[in-house]
Amino acid sequence: MAAFCKREVEVFRNYSQEELKIYSLFFIFASQTIDMQHNTTDSADKKDFGRNWVSSSRFLFHVQLFAFLAFVLGGCYGLYSMKYKGKPKVEIPESTQYTPKYK
Repeated sequence: MAAFCKREVEVFRNYSQEELKIYSLFFIFASQTIDMQHNTTDSADKKDFGRNWVSSSRFLFHVQLFAFLAFVLGGCYGLYSMKYKGKPKVEIPESTQYTPKYK
């Protein structure tokens, strides 16, 4: 009976030792759950991504905005790095000009 809380001793006073052994297996954490029930708060639901649609939609909006900006800036950088370097100096054979010169 030493493992039980004061409240549990009063409840289980009329039970035999074998019954107490069986009940002690089931109620070993009973005093902790009874004491902890009044300390629970609802702030976890406010911070939960799946339960609070306001914070989840705000988060998803910022993720979409960041992804869009990343793709736009990446595309601009790709175009800038492959930009046109200017008119190259190309040698044209004389036989293919408008007025060809043959040998």
